[in-house]
Amino acid sequence: MENEELHCIGCGAIIQSEDPNALGYAPASSLGREQVICKRCYRLKHYNEVQDVSLTDDDFLRILNGLGAKKGLIVMIVDIFDFDGSWLPGLQRFVGNNPILLLGNKVDLLPHSLKRPPLMNWMRGRVKELGMKPVAVDLISSLRDGEISPVLELIEKHRNGGDVYVVGCTNVGKSTFINRIIHDVSGEKDIITTSHFPGTTLDTIEIPLDDGSMLVDTPGIINHHQMAHVVTSKTLKAITPKKEIKPVSYQLNEEQTLFFGGLARLDYISGGRRSLTCYLPNSIKIHRTKLEKADELYANHLGELLQPPFAEDVADFPKLVGQDFHAKAKMDIVFSGLGWVTVEEGAHIKAWVPENVNVTIRKSIM
Repeated sequence: MENEELHCIGCGAIIQSEDPNALGYAPASSLGREQVICKRCYRLKHYNEVQDVSLTDDDFLRILNGLGAKKGLIVMIVDIFDFDGSWLPGLQRFVGNNPILLLGNKVDLLPHSLKRPPLMNWMRGRVKELGMKPVAVDLISSLRDGEISPVLELIEKHRNGGDVYVVGCTNVGKSTFINRIIHDVSGEKDIITTSHFPGTTLDTIEIPLDDGSMLVDTPGIINHHQMAHVVTSKTLKAITPKKEIKPVSYQLNEEQTLFFGGLARLDYISGGRRSLTCYLPNSIKIHRTKLEKADELYANHLGELLQPPFAEDVADFPKLVGQDFHAKAKMDIVFSGLGWVTVEEGAHIKAWVPENVNVTIRKSIM
C-alpha cells in the first residue's frame, strides 16, 4: 500500500509532493487524509485562483480515445446557451458503438419565453443536422432543484448495468452535474472541483455506483474557437451568465452597428428598417452607432466605453475579423461563447469576432 497511487479528489491528477509547480502537488503532511486535494484545486476552491496546466489537447483526446474500447453509456453535455460552440465534433469516432445520451445544460439561463417542448424539438433537429443519433435528448440545469432525478432515470434506463462516462467540452458544467448527482444520492457536497475557468478536470474521476459500476467524469475538451479562450480570466468571469438572459431588441436602420462591449460587433448592412433581438449575458453592455463611425469608436474607446475587454487587457486583445451573412429565413447569428442575435429573413449582416473565435448562422432557436 506504501506505493499506492493517490489521485486528487477534485481534479483527478496524480498526487505528488516533490514539485510545488507541477500537476497534482500536495504537501506531504496532507497525504494521510481520507480525501487528498491538490494545491491547484485547493486554491481554486478557496481563493477562486486558477493555475495553468501542462496537459495538451492531445492529452485530453488520448483520454477520450480510450472510451471506444470500454463498454458503457456516454452522457454528452452541451451548454444549451452555447450549443454549437460547446459541441464535440466527431464524438462518435471516440465512443464506438456505445449509446449516447445528450443533455443540454444551463437551461435556466434561457428566457422563460423559450418553452421546453419547442426547444427540445429544435435540439433534436440540430443534433440530426450534426450527424449524431443519441438514444435520448433532455434539458437540465445542474444548479436547479428537481432537474437531476428525471435524468438519473434516463441514465439508469440506458446504461444497462454498465459504467457511465460524462463527456463534453470545457465549461459546459460536467463536474457540477456530477457533484449534483453525488449530493442528491449521498448527501456529499462539492466532491469534484468546479469553476468557470476552462480545463479543471485533469484526468478521469471515477465514482462507484451501488452495483459496482462507475460514474466517470472525463476532462473537458478545449474548443479553441470559443470566446473563453481569447479573453482573460477577469473578462471570462464578467461575461459568464449567472441568471436568466433578458433579450434586448433594437430597431435598426440600414448601416447601423451594435457593439457587444468590445468583444464583438454586428453591422446591419441592408434589409430595410427592422428589429434585431440580442440574447447575450446581462452583464454585456450594447452600444449602437452608425456604421460609418464604428471603426473610429472602436479604436478610441476599446477598454473604456466598450468593455470588456478591460483597459489593462486591450494591448493583448486579438483584432476583430468580419464575416458576411444573408438570412434566408428567421436566423440566429451565433457568437461562440458569447450569445446570439436573431434576425429576420432578408437581412444582410456582417458579424465581427476576435481572431480564432467562431461566428455562425443557424435556424432560429426561438
